[in-house]
Amino acid sequence: MAQEGQPPQQPGPAATMAGEEQLDLLMQELRSKATELFLREQWAQSLQVYSQLISLCQDRISSGALLRASDQDWLSKLQKSLCLALSNRAVARYRMRDLDEALRDCDEALGIENAHFKTLLCKGRILLELSRYAPALECFRLASLDPQAIANLEALSRLLERCRKLDLQSRTGNFDLSDWVLGGFRGELPELAEFVGAVEIKKSDLSGRGLFATKNIDTGTLLVVTKAIAIERGILLGEELGESKQLVMWKSFVNRVADSSSKCKRMSQLIGKLSSGEEDMGELEVPDIAIFRPEKEGDVTCSNHQETIEMGRILTILDVNSLVEDAISAKVLGRNRDYYGVGIWLLPSFINHSCCPNARRLHVGNHLIVHASRDIKVGEEITFPYFDVLAPLEMRRKMSGNWGFRCSCKRCKFEEEISSKQELKDLEIGLELGMDLGSLVYRLEEGMRRWGVRGKQKGYLRASLWGAYSGTYGSEKIMRRWGRRVPTPEVVVESVVEAAGGDERVVKVGVEQVKRSGGGGVVEMERVFKLGRGLYGKVMKKQALRALMEL
Repeated sequence: MAQEGQPPQQPGPAATMAGEEQLDLLMQELRSKATELFLREQWAQSLQVYSQLISLCQDRISSGALLRASDQDWLSKLQKSLCLALSNRAVARYRMRDLDEALRDCDEALGIENAHFKTLLCKGRILLELSRYAPALECFRLASLDPQAIANLEALSRLLERCRKLDLQSRTGNFDLSDWVLGGFRGELPELAEFVGAVEIKKSDLSGRGLFATKNIDTGTLLVVTKAIAIERGILLGEELGESKQLVMWKSFVNRVADSSSKCKRMSQLIGKLSSGEEDMGELEVPDIAIFRPEKEGDVTCSNHQETIEMGRILTILDVNSLVEDAISAKVLGRNRDYYGVGIWLLPSFINHSCCPNARRLHVGNHLIVHASRDIKVGEEITFPYFDVLAPLEMRRKMSGNWGFRCSCKRCKFEEEISSKQELKDLEIGLELGMDLGSLVYRLEEGMRRWGVRGKQKGYLRASLWGAYSGTYGSEKIMRRWGRRVPTPEVVVESVVEAAGGDERVVKVGVEQVKRSGGGGVVEMERVFKLGRGLYGKVMKKQALRALMEL
């Protein structure tokens, strides 16, 4: 024992070696236990043991740097153990969907061995999950140069091909669902890349912030393709059961979003940029569209951002920004069309409502495709309907009130100005009371002629009384009586689509007219295909589009 006032003696070489042997045995025991848990896919437990092993390796490397600086073989073995432990912990975190921490482990492991095969594969998969296709492709390319790639050549080739395909989609917006559609939506869902087209975020005259076109856009052109942060689906049977089940689904949905936010700092920051409906709309930050692009790397800068979003704020954000798959502006393809689904998609959350919309949504799996439902001019705001816009003004007023706002789009303003005309009010009442539909159409057309209604304004009023037009064109009896005194279906369909965007009910009338005429000529078919692109977007060839439209 050291005497008082004297420093303690340092352990001798024999004691040091004995301690090192004990640490070697402990490391061997931890490696064995971690490996067993890892192979059993007990990710949480294996993560804990790997964390102990990593701490021990790091401590030994740090403390041993002075004691055994000349023993390079000892140091090399420890570093290899540390690299492998970090790599395996990254895989465990990846399986547990903790992508931020998994990526940090990969980078630390590659800092030790920059071409570590297993780590490159793991990092590539994580980057692929984060829609960072180019750096993921580089990871898989580097991994393919390793001798170990020979034993994993088939799997690695598939990963490389997936990355190249998604990277091309993300850069060009060139998506093709033709084979899947023609195959009756059987098999696996098509894999879609994240894509942001010619759009930007700006302050909106409609409400807060909105999405705007940065160039002229043709009907069907893709604007945004993005995957849900979280989505919850269920089959609702019966009104009472449905309401109860929706509450359960909503709770699960909220928990999914909170979990995603807590595990990914960038995701938390992006969610935090969405409106909660409680801010002063004039003070809302207008984020740069670049932060939503898939190639964006690093953190998203955000003033006064907290590391995690409080549950209360998450609830208000979801209440304002969540979308349902069976919305009037949406079309669901594939397996999820039989379900009720609610989800949150980041960039589409900035799209405002309009009763004269220019965009629609297409749901494919967990992906949301937003495309132009009619031609859009540069600088025009991108909008889609939150509710049925093929309804009279007063009915739309009630529906917008249920959403908590009063629509002030061009169509609503025009119809407010003309709504004082008693004849128009009588026609709307007549539609509700089941008045002769042909007579309603005839009287509206005559009224518009007298009132001096021209161009797109005709489409606005025809959309508001669409029930009369569709009923008239769908009845041979009514058409025999009124057919020569009302405009042709082709004229009305075109004007309504131009005024109120693509809608299945409107396009159906156009398709039926082509069928009745025996298939139509080239000009007629091109007109119908344009209607189809307004419904489904430019994501399939004409043969698949014909099948969907049942031509």
